[in-house]
Amino acid sequence: MKALAVNGSPRKKWNTAMLLERALAGAESKGARCEMVHLYDLAYTGCRSCFSCKLLNGKNYGRCAVRDGLTPALERAAESDVLILGSPVYFGTETGMMRSFMERLLFPFVTYTPGYASIFPGRLRSALVYSMNIGEEALAATGQDRRIEHSRSFMTRTFGNCETLVVCDTFQFQDYSKYLSTVWDAEAKAKRREEVFPRDLERAFGLGARLAEAAGA
Repeated sequence: MKALAVNGSPRKKWNTAMLLERALAGAESKGARCEMVHLYDLAYTGCRSCFSCKLLNGKNYGRCAVRDGLTPALERAAESDVLILGSPVYFGTETGMMRSFMERLLFPFVTYTPGYASIFPGRLRSALVYSMNIGEEALAATGQDRRIEHSRSFMTRTFGNCETLVVCDTFQFQDYSKYLSTVWDAEAKAKRREEVFPRDLERAFGLGARLAEAAGA
């Protein structure tokens, strides 16, 4: 069983990456062979709208025709049993690198047929992991909950399932005094980092274990 986590954050050792590492640890506890891909290490673009993946009887039908730094990651994602995409929220949605990855990953499998049926040939369990500055109480007020559901719906349409893990009010800077960031209470952020984030990491572990267990059933 193979589990792949895709880190859509430019940081490899901070909130999103830490959550993905714990999710992989959970999958590993159920026997999965685990790997992490850091998108910011790769050189690639988003979908180029060439429609080669939609060309009937074409050599690239059902897969992205573009060959660049993302190609190996797309291939490993499609071959995985567990796929976990993680991203911080920038301007209300996933990072640009993650959005481009999702375009390239999902679009080849979605058909222009009634209901936009998927032709994904595998059977995997998927999840989206988000980290963000706002608190849980602001998710609905800002429309963030609807944007997350929108992305989850595309993952579900493609793979038949998708869980979400949303981690709010994250600790952004090691030293808030060095940045113009007066909208946040630095002491409250540090307190939450110490008291709540460890529980978020355990939720991530449980997510990974649950996905791997379902994939192996």
